[in-house]
Amino acid sequence: MILHARAEAANAALPWLVFLHGFSGDHREWQPVGEQFRDHSRLYIDLPGHGGSADITAADFAQVSALLRNTLLSYNILKYWLIGYSLGGRLGMYHACAQPPGLAGLIVEGAHPGLTDAAARRQRAENDARWAARFRHESLEDVFTDWYQQPVFASLSAEQRRALVALRQHNSGTALAAMLDATSLSRQPDLRAALNERPFPFYYLCGEHDAKFRAIGDALAAPCLLIADAGHNAHRENPAAVAARLAHILRLH
Repeated sequence: MILHARAEAANAALPWLVFLHGFSGDHREWQPVGEQFRDHSRLYIDLPGHGGSADITAADFAQVSALLRNTLLSYNILKYWLIGYSLGGRLGMYHACAQPPGLAGLIVEGAHPGLTDAAARRQRAENDARWAARFRHESLEDVFTDWYQQPVFASLSAEQRRALVALRQHNSGTALAAMLDATSLSRQPDLRAALNERPFPFYYLCGEHDAKFRAIGDALAAPCLLIADAGHNAHRENPAAVAARLAHILRLH
């Protein structure tokens, strides 16, 4: 089985750019940034439970990673940079830590490398279970209205929140709940040690107003590159600045 994706082929001599969206997004999320790299072939993937992959389920991180591997092979992608935001960044880190063949580098935006203690895992599991129950049983407009009131989205304006609620409420609540259960941060291994020993380039992007993930990025053994005038969803709030950061990284390698 493979995931739904949109492919834009270009210079075969350059590595592909493979984009992974965040929770409740889809393959369109990264396109305003990806379209700035027309010399590179680009693959925009719909994760399980999202977009064109809404009917695809995965039980855990390993199954999502296997689906990603199958999808890359189906497009004959043999060398690539993996670029992921939030949930997509967590899945990207998990996949990269297995050191798959062909991985040229990893870039994540606002993504957690994993919890480090049992109490935090229990608390996160309970929190995600509550959200998953709401996604299953309540209107998505109501759930996302509350979702974007979480502290991590504090930098959003009321207008930005309304726009995101309108965009996200077209998902399947059941599919989102299943993916939230499968890829809860409580179920993700702590990837810091594996990332420290990586053989591939790794860069961390973070909106300058995203205090939580800025602190996480500063503590990682990787360059933490700030995105001006942006919060947690930096590539949506300032796509030009994110594209400039990506261009700089690709020039270095």
